Amino acid sequence: MSFVMDLAEQVKKQRWWNKVFGNNSGPAAEKYSVATQLAIGGVTGWCAGYLFQKVGKLAASAVGGGFFLLQIANHTGYIKIDWKRVERDVNKAKKQLKLNTERPPKEVRTKVDEVQTFVKKNIVLTGGFAGGFLLGLAS
Repeated sequence: MSFVMDLAEQVKKQRWWNKVFGNNSGPAAEKYSVATQLAIGGVTGWCAGYLFQKVGKLAASAVGGGFFLLQIANHTGYIKIDWKRVERDVNKAKKQLKLNTERPPKEVRTKVDEVQTFVKKNIVLTGGFAGGFLLGLAS
């Protein structure tokens, strides 16, 4: 009976993610079978793809509708657009973008390296996620 009580006390002390994922904090390839990794990656990818599709449609509708309303307001004379100023500002922005794209900042390089390391260590999981994401976009 004391063994059961000790086990119950140990479970209460553990954090919830240790109960779900175990104490091993290494890559998923060391903790789960290939089928489990594909299932987890596929389901999370499908959910992300489905949400991305729905939010993307909503955002596209909002941007397109806003642009349409601005064009109507411009055409009917409610607003006037200084096209020379717009062109000047766009050219200025292009020059700034060209200057900043020569070399990405250190923070971006560090994050890209972290993502590459994660993908290499969890290739099955990320493959399942990518497939699920594409299926989510298609549904």
